Amino acid sequence: MNHAAVLSLPRLLSRVPYLLAGLPGILRGLRLASRARGSAVGGLADCVERAARSNPQGIALIQGDERIRYAELDQWANRLAHRLRAGGLAQGDCAVLLLENRLELLACVIACAKLGAVAALLNSSQRGQVLAHSINLVKPRVALVGEELLAAFEEVEGQLQLPTDGRYYFADRPTWRDPGQAPAGWQHPAAELTAQPDTPPPLARPVQAEDPCFYIYTSGTTGLPKAVVFNHGRFLKGYGIFGFGAVRLGRDDRLYCSLPFYHATAMVVCWGSVLSAGAALIMVRKFSASRFLDEVRRHGATAFGYVGELCRYLLDRPARPDDADNPLRIMVGNGMRPAIWGSFKQRFGIQRVVEFYASSEGNIGFTNLLNLDNTVGFTPYPYAIVRYDRESEAPLRDAQGRLQRVKPGEPGLLIGEITAKTPFHGYTDPAKTESCILRDVFKPGDAWFNTGDLMLHQGWRHAQFVDRLGDTFRWKGENVSTTEVEAVLDGIEGVGEAVVYGVEIAGTNGRAGMACIRLDRDPADFDFQGLLAELRRELPHYAVPLFLRLSEKMETTDTFKHKKAPLKDQGFDPTRCADPLYAWLPGDERYVPVDARLHAAIQGGEYRY
Repeated sequence: MNHAAVLSLPRLLSRVPYLLAGLPGILRGLRLASRARGSAVGGLADCVERAARSNPQGIALIQGDERIRYAELDQWANRLAHRLRAGGLAQGDCAVLLLENRLELLACVIACAKLGAVAALLNSSQRGQVLAHSINLVKPRVALVGEELLAAFEEVEGQLQLPTDGRYYFADRPTWRDPGQAPAGWQHPAAELTAQPDTPPPLARPVQAEDPCFYIYTSGTTGLPKAVVFNHGRFLKGYGIFGFGAVRLGRDDRLYCSLPFYHATAMVVCWGSVLSAGAALIMVRKFSASRFLDEVRRHGATAFGYVGELCRYLLDRPARPDDADNPLRIMVGNGMRPAIWGSFKQRFGIQRVVEFYASSEGNIGFTNLLNLDNTVGFTPYPYAIVRYDRESEAPLRDAQGRLQRVKPGEPGLLIGEITAKTPFHGYTDPAKTESCILRDVFKPGDAWFNTGDLMLHQGWRHAQFVDRLGDTFRWKGENVSTTEVEAVLDGIEGVGEAVVYGVEIAGTNGRAGMACIRLDRDPADFDFQGLLAELRRELPHYAVPLFLRLSEKMETTDTFKHKKAPLKDQGFDPTRCADPLYAWLPGDERYVPVDARLHAAIQGGEYRY
């Protein structure tokens, strides 16, 4: 039991002045969130149009030297929407978006929202079979592809179920003023926008809160990526709760975001907070720890979006006397480890940490409304933290078959009650949706969403994140599906059986991938270099296992599930494991044997992961 993490009444009372100062925004956000469900009219496009009406000449988007004002952004998206509709994209259709962090990506998302179409936000790291699966899963009418990812798309094009006239190309440049040239056979909307109306396209019926807005892909606990349905109501809830209630930016604020916009943290939390204030979003193509402060100062960023790994990278940089000499005062994101929370704020002069917890698919979220340290914050939604058995990998039930709530200071499994006000929209796959629901939890007939996350109960409806459970682990800010990696390993010649799990590396966020494999041949005859090359070819970079364990026999339960708990516990420590161990070291092109010296060097931070 962690008594230090439990929130005391005096500590909460000390935050009352802060709460009162933000109360108007909190109430406005909660009212907006409460209305954003069912057949209520409104969605993402309305948020953009509202900002364009209230602050037309305000800067909406910044990337490098480029600036786009709110009126310009709205008109750009309107023209693009008309062009896409002329090409056959209709209300209810799906468009897959394969672009890196570019202003065109947001313009396409807005255009789809204005049409009542669904934007499928493809992970730009996906390649091969995984990418083809993600595209075909949502049955798209069109694909909007950036030049920077054209090769990845063309590699799988023959596997795609996509209309022949549904390929739209965006050159890797500021296409709103310089459309560039499109390859043969591709639609080129940027070259035709000036002929399109700059007003919103008419719809057969208004967009409603329950209508899908976009799909976000998550590596679920089984199989290939799943497409999570993110409707317009959920965007409005993020816009209201984070924008007005928690982050509370002003019109003159600028939020720096280098997180990928195919995730909800960037797309909903960061951008939604910016839109609510009519502030400016600084969109960064790729994160660079070495350039971070220079870019923050250059653009006058007063806030930034983060994940825990990003914060660790910044802290790992050599400290400078002027680190706190920057315009930043707010950070919003998730995964900030308690061990670095205070030191990060002090070093970079941060006044507020708006930590939150939410999953793309779930129905429960927490937000640090009171600017407390070391917490994901408060939630108004019905939830419970229940006892969980790591050995059986299941929540514990009592003699009556009911789940048991933990006490303050204890960790447990977070679950969110499924109600009319807190629905669970799930996935495009109904079977996957049902697998995430716990039934008859506290009373007959009730239903709760299983988050798969361990949380520590802090009291006063606050919680602290502990760990990710199940067959998914988080590394480099991404969810890694163990079964997805296992499927690739099982298809490699020489691998007889594989089990994948996450292990801890000291000083890093999340868990690094490790694979225990049984070979069907002598290890001397196995091509370990070829194994790494194949894994890097077939998997996103963050999903490639960093460690290997060779085992002659896999341990299983009575129901033939692999026993992962002992494997996770032993990790890549040769003093705790008799099997041969291998590591993929940063900058290397092969797996190398792990001995006690190398294990100590990795855990001691000599290698930067």
